[in-house]
Amino acid sequence: MPYVYRDAKPRPAAHPGAARATHSSGKGYEQLKRECLSRGVLFEDSDFPACNSSLFFSENPPIPFVWKRPGDIVKDPKFILGGATRTDICQGDLGDCWLLAAIASLTLNEKTLARVVPLDQNFGPDYAGIFHFQFWQHNEWLDVVVDDRLPTFKGRLVFLHSAELNEFWSALLEKAYAKLNGSYESLKGGSTIEAMEDFTGGIGEMYDVKAAPDNFYEILGKALKRCSMVGCSIDTSSAAESEARTPFGLVKGHAYSVTGIEEVSYRGRQVQLIRIRNPWGQVEWNGPWSDNSVEWRSVSPSEQRRLSQAARDDGEFWMKFEDFKVHFDKVEICNLTPDALEDNTAHKWEVAIHQGSWVRGATAGGCRNFLETFWTNPQIKLHLTEKDDGEDDCTFIAALMQKGRRKLKKLGAEMLTIGYSIYESPGRDGHLGKDFFRYHSSKARSKTYINLREVSHRFKLPPGDYVLIPTTFEPHQEADFCLRIFSEKKVITEDLDENVAIDLPEPLHPTPSSQETEEEKQFRALFEQISGQDMAVSAEELEYVLNAVLKKTKNIKFKNLSLISCRNIISLMDTSDNGKLEFSEFKVFWEKLKKWISIFLQFDFDKSGSMSSYELRGALKAAGYQLNNYLLQLIVLRYSDEQFQIEFDDFLNCLIRLENASRVFQALSAENKEFINLNIAE
Repeated sequence: MPYVYRDAKPRPAAHPGAARATHSSGKGYEQLKRECLSRGVLFEDSDFPACNSSLFFSENPPIPFVWKRPGDIVKDPKFILGGATRTDICQGDLGDCWLLAAIASLTLNEKTLARVVPLDQNFGPDYAGIFHFQFWQHNEWLDVVVDDRLPTFKGRLVFLHSAELNEFWSALLEKAYAKLNGSYESLKGGSTIEAMEDFTGGIGEMYDVKAAPDNFYEILGKALKRCSMVGCSIDTSSAAESEARTPFGLVKGHAYSVTGIEEVSYRGRQVQLIRIRNPWGQVEWNGPWSDNSVEWRSVSPSEQRRLSQAARDDGEFWMKFEDFKVHFDKVEICNLTPDALEDNTAHKWEVAIHQGSWVRGATAGGCRNFLETFWTNPQIKLHLTEKDDGEDDCTFIAALMQKGRRKLKKLGAEMLTIGYSIYESPGRDGHLGKDFFRYHSSKARSKTYINLREVSHRFKLPPGDYVLIPTTFEPHQEADFCLRIFSEKKVITEDLDENVAIDLPEPLHPTPSSQETEEEKQFRALFEQISGQDMAVSAEELEYVLNAVLKKTKNIKFKNLSLISCRNIISLMDTSDNGKLEFSEFKVFWEKLKKWISIFLQFDFDKSGSMSSYELRGALKAAGYQLNNYLLQLIVLRYSDEQFQIEFDDFLNCLIRLENASRVFQALSAENKEFINLNIAE
C-alpha cells in the first residue's frame, strides 16, 4: 500500500545543501565517522550489511563473492586519482549500464559531481571505512552513508570499477546507489534519465531520434554547454536482441553517454561530429570517424588535440552526426535546470511540486478509457496567468514521477504505466465529477502512457485555468507519485482535493405524538415492547431494533450493525445525556437514516445493493461532507471490501463516525483537527 499524503499543498524545490541523513541511527556522516575514529574501528553499515541480501533478492550469487575493503584489494587505495573522469567508469557483471552512462555524464560537470560525490573523502590519516554520497529523491536531497566493503571475486571488483585499479570513488558511488534502492540487483535495467535526475534534481526530456526536430544538433550542443546530462540508446525489437552487437560495433538496448559535440574541418568543409561513450570501457563504433578510421588522417593534429581524439580502446568514440541519427533511436536529456533549449537565453524557471498517491478503491481511477473511475484520480489545478516574454502562450513542463518502484522490486513491483491529461477548468472549485469528463475533451496530455519512472512533456497553452489529472493506465493500481511543474513564469497550483468542508442540514425536530405517521406509530409500539415504560432503549436494544428493520429493507446489502455502532448512534443523538435513546430522539435519527438510505441507493449505480468505493466521494458530498484525498483514502481502506464495494452497514458506520466528529470539528485547534482526521478512519 502506498503512503497516504495528508498535505497536498505545492512544495518548493529542495535545496541540496539541506541533504537529510538517512542512516537508521539518525546520525549523519560526520558523527558516525567521529565515533569510529574515537573507538579505533572501521565503520560497518548495519543498514546495508556485507551479505547476500545486499547483493541479490531473487537468487543466490552465481559465484562466491568476498567482501573486501579497498586496502585489502590494493596496497595504496585512492578515493579519486587524478580527478574524477568518465574513464573511471567501467562496467562489471551487473546490468546497470543505464546508471554508468549517467555517472559518465556526471563527470562532465565538476560542480554537480562534487555535490553527489563530496570530494573531501580519502583513505588518508582520518580514514574510518565510511564514505557518503548525496542523491535527489522526489524533491528531497538524501545523504547516504556506506562502509567501503565491496564485493570481489579472486581479488578483483565484481561490479563497477575504475580503469585505475586503485581508484574507488565510482565503485563506492554504485554501492551507495544500490543501498538507496535496496540491493545491487535492484539496479538491473533502467533508464539513464532516472539516474541523471537522482544526481541533479533536474528535469528529463526524451527525444525520438528518427522524429527529432531539424535543429536537433543545436539542441544537443546547447544542452551540453549548459552542463545538461545526455544519454542515448538503440531500440531492440525483442528480448533476444538485448545487448546484441551490430556489424558497426554498437550494442542494442545498451545505455551510452553523449560526452561531446563538435564541428571539424575536413577537406575544406565542416563536418558535424558527436562523441559517445560505452560504459563498458570497450566495444566501440567501427564506422566512419571511429578511432582508427581514415577520416582522421585528413584532420590536422591541432584539431585532433582540440577534440581529445586518441585511438584507445576505452569505449569512447566519435561518429558523424548523420550516422548517429541513422544508428541510434533514443536520446535522453536531463537539464540541471529546465532551461529552454529553443533559444539562446537561459531562463530562471519556477517550480511547483505536488506529492500524492493512487490508492485502489479511492483515487486509483486509471486513464480516460475508464470513465467510471477516471474522475476519482487526484486533480491539480494550474493557474496560467503570465504569458512568456514576447509570446501569446505560457510555457511549462509537467513531469509525473512514480515513487519507490525500484526499491520495491524485491516485493515483485514493476514500473507502472503512467501519464496525465490536462483539461480546461470549468471555472468552479472542487473536485470535477464524472459528467465533466464525459462531455469535455482534454486540451493537452502526456505524449504517451509508458512504464518509465517519470513521464514529462513541454507544453504551450494560452493563459487560463487548467486541471491536470495524473493517472496510471489501468485502474486499481497503487503507487505514490510526485508531480513537478516547471514554468517560465510563475504558475499558481493547487490541489482540488485539499479542502475539508461540512455542510449539514439543520437538525430535525421530532414530530408531536398527535402528528405521527403510520410508520412512526409502528415504531412507537415496537419501542414500548422493548424499552418498557421509560420509552428509552440501550445500545443493546437499539442494536436489535435496527438490525431487525434494516435486514428487511429492500435493494440494499446489509450484514449487521455492531453494538459499537449503536453506542455511537446514542452518543450522536442523546440530547438528554442519559446514555439511552428516547423515542423522540429515535424519530430524528430515523429521518436521518432514511436520507442516508436514499443517498446510498442513488449512488448504487448498478443496483447491486452495494456501492462502489469510487462513488464514496460523491455520496459523502451528498450527505454534507467534502473530504480531501487523505481522509477519503483512509475511509475507503477502512470500509470497502476487496472488490472495492461498500455495503450499507459500512456506509452507515462511516456517516455516524463523521457526524460525531463533525459536531466538535469546527471548535478544535488545527492540531486537534488532525487527530480527529485520523480517528474518523480508524
